[in-house]
Amino acid sequence: MTEHSLPDRNNEGFLEDAHAWHPDIAELIAREDGISLTDDHWEIIRFLRDFYKTHEISPPSNRLFVKAVKESLGEDKGNSIYLMHLFPGTPAKTACRIAGLPRPTNCL
Repeated sequence: MTEHSLPDRNNEGFLEDAHAWHPDIAELIAREDGISLTDDHWEIIRFLRDFYKTHEISPPSNRLFVKAVKESLGEDKGNSIYLMHLFPGTPAKTACRIAGLPRPTNCL
């Protein structure tokens, strides 16, 4: 996949259509953020994709993102320090963008 085959994105880099997402797209978006995806990243990305499939929304805030990860994957991964290490800045926003999901509603 090349840079030219990225699906349409909004001005913040979120995909216009979550269904246009593919793992190769995640790699390209992560690279834009200086992130090299590891198995730990992919675990969170898969979690987010499943969350979206179930609830039809992205976790609406960083706090709820951390809580949802904690409930699903345990305290080791469901904490803000771990998630900020993987997805710098605002973890919910960064992770959702890489996962091809809509922008969380309450993230700045």
